Amino acid sequence: MQSPKTTPLNRATFMFPLALVLFEFSVYICNDLVQPAMLAITQEFGVSSTWAPSSMSFFLLGGACVAWLLGPMSDRLGRKKVLLGGVLFFVACCLLILFTTTIESFLVFRFLQGFGLSVIGAVGYAAIQETFEERDAIKVMALMANVSLLAPLLGPVVGAFMIDHVSWHWGFIGIAFLASLSWFGLKAKMPDPHISRPKQPLSYVWDDFKQVYKNKQFLVLSLSIPMICMPLMLWIALSPVILVEQLKLTSMQYGLAQFPVLGGLILGNIVLMKIIDKWALGQTILLGIPLMLIGTLIIFAGLFVPDYFVWALIIGMTCISFAEGISFSVLYRFALMSSEVSKGTVASALSMLMMFAFFIIIEVVRMLYEAYHLPAFSLACLALILMWFSFPRQMLKKVMQQRAEVGQF
Repeated sequence: MQSPKTTPLNRATFMFPLALVLFEFSVYICNDLVQPAMLAITQEFGVSSTWAPSSMSFFLLGGACVAWLLGPMSDRLGRKKVLLGGVLFFVACCLLILFTTTIESFLVFRFLQGFGLSVIGAVGYAAIQETFEERDAIKVMALMANVSLLAPLLGPVVGAFMIDHVSWHWGFIGIAFLASLSWFGLKAKMPDPHISRPKQPLSYVWDDFKQVYKNKQFLVLSLSIPMICMPLMLWIALSPVILVEQLKLTSMQYGLAQFPVLGGLILGNIVLMKIIDKWALGQTILLGIPLMLIGTLIIFAGLFVPDYFVWALIIGMTCISFAEGISFSVLYRFALMSSEVSKGTVASALSMLMMFAFFIIIEVVRMLYEAYHLPAFSLACLALILMWFSFPRQMLKKVMQQRAEVGQF
């Protein structure tokens, strides 16, 4: 398949990622705004608060289940058509969830809303990587991450406000409105290059996926991404239960506790953008992962000083989030470019691995947390980071060595 020509990053070409990040923000705040409201939602539906993390895990599962289709579809029909259709579907799901009356129907629509994650990961991110040069694409990804991080920063505070003053329904109405605005921006500004796409039978989709999943480098790098992302994902999923229900913080204190943690992620992305042109790609990951290990050890140590556990938890998570900020965009680029198969299919394969891993780990840790509480959360974070120091670290060094041998900085 003919590859689209890359374009320079400037004020005009940046309008496309700006419209995409508005949709990304809508999808992320769809999760971050509803999580602090889940305790009230479970009460409204008359079920246990242990259902609260399932809102996030079903959201992630939805993203995993449809990724296999969206990437190959965008390879054949064009990224723009599939992306615009995905935005409209997400808007519809945000409006239909307003009519749910049971936790089961609520989770069904959370699952369907999760399709938006694959629209971003399998279609939107692939379009960004194809549109811009390597380092410009990483800068755009980091900048998009910073803008989208307004979702987990604002979400808990807005969610806490909704709990105290209005219904959770209004959150989804606002999200549907933002996503609708992004649809108009993408329709106007997203490039739609006319690429020659061979007409192939659908069986080729399966062959492409087999080729991607047989690639050892792709598998190791892709599975290493959840290892560095999951501690923060677990924090977002479980922090309402940890901080409000177990540690007895108020809803507003819970919202404020998110600022240093997610501020660390924003700072990490800013640092990455500043040094990406000066450092060899991958060097920030080698710096970031040991910092994540330090963060998890701080959280674990906090278990032995209960009076200061909240501070240890926040400081440790801030270290982890900063390290994720300087690592994720580069690691994602390495994983996506590790296969020669069309990037929509590769992005789909990557998205499925990530989302299924997120779903499984969140549900397992949720059950462990129900039985063992704070030690389960702390040990889960520590175990995930320790696993990275095995095959993923070896593969990263191998990729960096290969790049150095061919003169890629």
